[in-house]
Amino acid sequence: MLDLALPDFLEALFTPHCELVPWERVVASDVPRDDVRAILTYAHPTVDAALLTRLPALEVISNYGVGVDHIVLEDCARAGVPVGNTPGAVNGATADLTIALLLAAARNVVPGDRFARGPDFKVVDPGILLGTDVFGATLGIVGMGAIGCEVARRAQAFDMRIVYHNRRRDEAAEAAYGASYVDLATLLETSDFVSLNMPLTEDTRSMIGPDELALMPPHAYLINAARGGVVDTEALTHALTTRQIAGAALDVTEPEPLPRDHQLLKLDNVVVLPHLGTSTVGTRTRMGHMALDNLLAGLNGEALPNRVV
Repeated sequence: MLDLALPDFLEALFTPHCELVPWERVVASDVPRDDVRAILTYAHPTVDAALLTRLPALEVISNYGVGVDHIVLEDCARAGVPVGNTPGAVNGATADLTIALLLAAARNVVPGDRFARGPDFKVVDPGILLGTDVFGATLGIVGMGAIGCEVARRAQAFDMRIVYHNRRRDEAAEAAYGASYVDLATLLETSDFVSLNMPLTEDTRSMIGPDELALMPPHAYLINAARGGVVDTEALTHALTTRQIAGAALDVTEPEPLPRDHQLLKLDNVVVLPHLGTSTVGTRTRMGHMALDNLLAGLNGEALPNRVV
């Protein structure tokens, strides 16, 4: 079963191999279903013990994406149901979007577009919408995993000074990208741009809260292409409203989507995207093939090519 309608190019991958049952048809009832052998989590539905007990024939969970914070892995392990994801396929596209967000925030791309389309743009004024230099600035990367390293590689082209914070020091990344390992407080205090590229776990949930935002200099920008839950939304809204920091660019929020009347959506110093990190045809297609390989392996009793648990 799957939790959202698939785009045509993905549905064409899966329908020759299995019958696709809408998620709503299964979760709308507490009645057990013994005909569901696999789950494809296309968005971020909750998969936990309560759901697993209603699916006694379940053999595999294939997540279309890398992040599995919506799946209770301990419950799946206890139920003996393997979980697969799509690592590697998302790295380049997510890093690209991280840099796009950074540039959009620094150079007023969104307000500039709005102004250029509006009635007030009648003469070129070199004194409006002055942004921030990206070249030569300091980029702090929180989470120097595969995606964080791709962000660092791209940042080198802008001659950015790169500092990073991670659970463990990565000397190979330091050598490859000229990065310096620092503690989180130092990163926040010294970075012109802070890029969040870590997974959402119990350790990283609300990792950037009021105390952390208070450490950032007033000219700094927060970039989040990780998960919305790594940031305290209320604290970020306050920091942006009071101009405690210069701005933010977010591909993800908590909750997602935000309520339509949320204060964060009314601010002019934040860019908000609808979770487009991996939204390219090439990346999504690669993810689809990996998700299908995991799903079919599970149904055939084979080892998942990319198993999380």
